[in-house]
Amino acid sequence: METLRVLVVDDEPGMLSSIQRVLRNTRIDLADLETQVNFDVQTSDTGEKALEIISNSPPDILLLDHQLPGMSGLDVLDNIADQKENILTVMITAYASLETAVVAIKRGAYDFLAKPFTPGELKATIRKTAKSLIVTRHARKLAREKRQVRFQFISVLAHELKSPIAALEGYLNIIKDKTAGDDPAVYEKMLDRCSIRLDGMRKLIFDLLDLTRIESGQKKRELNIVDLREIAQRSIESVLPQADSRSITINLLADEKLNMTADPGEIEIILNNLISNAVKYNRDNGRVNIVMTARNGKVNISVSDTGIGMSQQETDRLFNDFVRIKNAKTRNILGSGLGLSIMKKLVNLYEGEISVQSTPDAGTTFTAVLNQHIQQPQENAVLTQHTQQPQENDEHPTNHQVA
Repeated sequence: METLRVLVVDDEPGMLSSIQRVLRNTRIDLADLETQVNFDVQTSDTGEKALEIISNSPPDILLLDHQLPGMSGLDVLDNIADQKENILTVMITAYASLETAVVAIKRGAYDFLAKPFTPGELKATIRKTAKSLIVTRHARKLAREKRQVRFQFISVLAHELKSPIAALEGYLNIIKDKTAGDDPAVYEKMLDRCSIRLDGMRKLIFDLLDLTRIESGQKKRELNIVDLREIAQRSIESVLPQADSRSITINLLADEKLNMTADPGEIEIILNNLISNAVKYNRDNGRVNIVMTARNGKVNISVSDTGIGMSQQETDRLFNDFVRIKNAKTRNILGSGLGLSIMKKLVNLYEGEISVQSTPDAGTTFTAVLNQHIQQPQENAVLTQHTQQPQENDEHPTNHQVA
């Protein structure tokens, strides 16, 4: 519910009381803006008094009679010209002075109402004026929020790039000046660190491109019948070197035939994020358990680890852009802070949900539930089905130890 303040300026007491009575009993339902509007009405019988009221407490809508004793309605309009973006003025004129209404609109009035008018005509004019005012305010609010989001985005992006660039510059200066001695192994290690930092910046750029394509709706999708087990195996293989180096075991428990209608690239991004995070934030000699099933038209993907875990406050922030959990345990773990945000947006494309359960120092479980038979959601999506739609599978899952 929004309350708009209306100032009625007219030298006829009967007109003031009639307008006040009608508007105080009027409530406008703006369904398309998801709001209702009522009115708080003040009155003035002269332009001078009106300017004093406007100076102390500007109204949202000004109902202004042209013919006033002393200062005219046009004079009042001229005096508040600098406030025309915040106050919408409806000029009240007689039928014989329509040319005055045209002049008023040229000077900044929003609309005019010709005397005599009915309560219905008054309500219609006020409804149009109120809707225009609220739409304009909402647009300004969105513009301010857009500027703020852009500012925050650039600030966070600059912060995320500042550290790796500084590290690269430091390493390269040491290598250039040979200030670390004559041992080639020392410089080789520095070059390795440079490569890691470059990989991190490259991943940040790719994640940003994915994010903007998804949010803008410009990401082209190719929906096919895909084998989730096959995609999961590829994701596991991509993290095996890192898992093996830390003696982390990865177990895949999945239905023998686990198909769904999906864009294979999107599913790979989801699984890559879940599995790589489970390894990255795990403990040495830990485990990653991946469970995938399909029941009742839904695909359930659960990835659990025996890692460092998170607090409730930390999990509440997880799926926002550029969020990385920073503490003593994660200080040396690199990431863009966009992976989980992108994953959540992709899960939404499959009419799905993603949740997380975590216990500090015990481990974390991410669970994604996706629609198994998603329909083409966008005009630019390409749907090509190379196999027949799979029937729901109730076979018992098989256990595959991968590492």
